Amino acid sequence: MHLIVTGGCGFIGSNFVRLILAERPGWRVTNVDKLTYAGNRANLADVESNPNYRFLHADICDKEAMGALFSAPGADKPDAVVHFAAESHVDRSITGPEIFVITNVLGTQNLLENARQNGVGRFLHVSTDEVYGSLGPTGLFTETTPYAPNSPYSASKAGSDLLVRAYHHTFGMDTVITNCSNNYGPYQYPEKLIPLLITNLMDGLQIPIYGDGQNVRDWLHVEDHCRGILLALEKGKAGETYNIGGRNERKNMDIALGILALMGKDESSIRYVEDRLGHDRRYAIDADKIRGELGWEPRHTFDSGLPATVAWYVKNESWWRPLKKR
Repeated sequence: MHLIVTGGCGFIGSNFVRLILAERPGWRVTNVDKLTYAGNRANLADVESNPNYRFLHADICDKEAMGALFSAPGADKPDAVVHFAAESHVDRSITGPEIFVITNVLGTQNLLENARQNGVGRFLHVSTDEVYGSLGPTGLFTETTPYAPNSPYSASKAGSDLLVRAYHHTFGMDTVITNCSNNYGPYQYPEKLIPLLITNLMDGLQIPIYGDGQNVRDWLHVEDHCRGILLALEKGKAGETYNIGGRNERKNMDIALGILALMGKDESSIRYVEDRLGHDRRYAIDADKIRGELGWEPRHTFDSGLPATVAWYVKNESWWRPLKKR
């Protein structure tokens, strides 16, 4: 198997690449990454010398570069694609939406077209629960929940999902879509909630909490997400969508209080800030389909995963410190 992984130097992508190299030793991985601010080759420094790993510094929007990659002859011909590469930070999509449309929509279309023209076997597209919009106090997102994105980020991801769906139904491509809940764990860029809170507290800074802190997210350890993606890649049905979630709803304030307790701080470290524009109130995923059809089960609980994540950032200051200075 020759697997193309796009965005493999990002948070989830790098954890996925590491999982593949460890658990599928006969596979070869080509990691395509533009190395934007959130793409960091240091995330995979420990596998750079692996003979089954290759890094390609390229933009998924570059038609020439992607054409050359997908049309490679012989053993270099890709068998499948796992597509992580995306602009993903909601706040940045509010201040600069254009790059989200370019990368997430046009970049995905460029990959799909190259995969179609060159007969790539399977195209797995990694998406988000944010495409479904916001839930009320009850209910869960399922694979049939209508799309109702509320930010430029989630709208661009919804557009990319629909393109993947269209390439399956129009051209018969073997595509699979996964939609995940909020991830946490090692190598997450420190602008995201959990690493931001941890690293701010390590620097003796207050931690910012949007609005009243009552927004709810469903938290999933990144390794559990990656194992779900691998299952969908190997066993998922063509044309299907699989939601991957932790059934672990937490209010943002609860996350903050948990991290404060783990780091020996109190609520005086909290700083309330003006709420994000269009801030969705609650996300929660029904993952029964991937559990029932593919046998996926998370291995991490939040009660063990959060302390381990805090410990990782405390231990790996040399990794995140340069990123906080960008």
